[in-house]
Amino acid sequence: MHGTVIRNTGNSYVVRLDDGRELECKVKGNFRLRGIRSTSPVAVGDRVTVAASAVRGAADAAAHGDAVHYITEIGERRNYIVRKASNLSKQSHILAANVDLAVLVVTVARPETSTTFVDRFLASAEAYRVPVVLAFNKADEFSADERDTTGYLMALYREVGYDCHLVSARTGYGLDALGQAMAGRVCLLAGHSGVGKSTLLNRLVPGAGARTAEISQVHGTGMHTTTFSELYDLPGEAGGAVIDIPGIKGFGTFDMEPAEVAHYFRDIFALSADCRFNNCTHTREPGCAVLGALEEHRLAPSRYASYLSMLDDKEEGKYRSAF
Repeated sequence: MHGTVIRNTGNSYVVRLDDGRELECKVKGNFRLRGIRSTSPVAVGDRVTVAASAVRGAADAAAHGDAVHYITEIGERRNYIVRKASNLSKQSHILAANVDLAVLVVTVARPETSTTFVDRFLASAEAYRVPVVLAFNKADEFSADERDTTGYLMALYREVGYDCHLVSARTGYGLDALGQAMAGRVCLLAGHSGVGKSTLLNRLVPGAGARTAEISQVHGTGMHTTTFSELYDLPGEAGGAVIDIPGIKGFGTFDMEPAEVAHYFRDIFALSADCRFNNCTHTREPGCAVLGALEEHRLAPSRYASYLSMLDDKEEGKYRSAF
């Protein structure tokens, strides 16, 4: 039997079979992706093969009926979003697989999403061929300074080449345009805890019933309301789906060599074509077009700082949080 993983609770998986049935499954076998060790070998969005195994006792029979179902094989992934596991530097955490679009939900306050976090997410998505749009949420709560900051960031990322949406998940502002961008596509919904992902999901998928919570008044950060990853079908004739995942605190890059990092920054990569040396690291070399653009204010300092931080990730045991 073949199907798609639509829910990951950590201990088991729900697979929607090609005939429409949904089965709770366990993992059987030792899964690996290109030699990468992962904290969770099966991700929501994975195409999998499922097989039934006879139960071995009354307890199993009561829990599973006539058989226990196992995921025995993972189909080839056309892409995925992966980050470094925050507490296990040599392991990866695959957030979702076979994604048509990643929607990164960003807030400039309550909580603040740093440009370093945004840039790390964008670079990792570039590395694994996942298109990204940025949804700047909580437009209904902006102060004058926050509105200006949001406008600057949207202009910056649009100039880099990313589609940006100004939205309010609470009031529905801007969601028609965002929904059109998501229609007919399998979309990952990602961001820090507290940026409004659950509220946005409930707007996009009425009846999803995702829990929401207030921002911590002490720390100004969000509290986890999504505890596992799940796929929800988008309403409407165009179809599509949303993969909701728990909030991400930090985004450590995984399996990325220093020489590759510039390739995943669209603006830096474009500038690097004019560097004097083909192997320029854009840190100290003479004739570096990237450093020249930085000095001439043609490259945002925040983008260059994010690039430098990712060059440092190769240090053993190093992990940079989002804050």
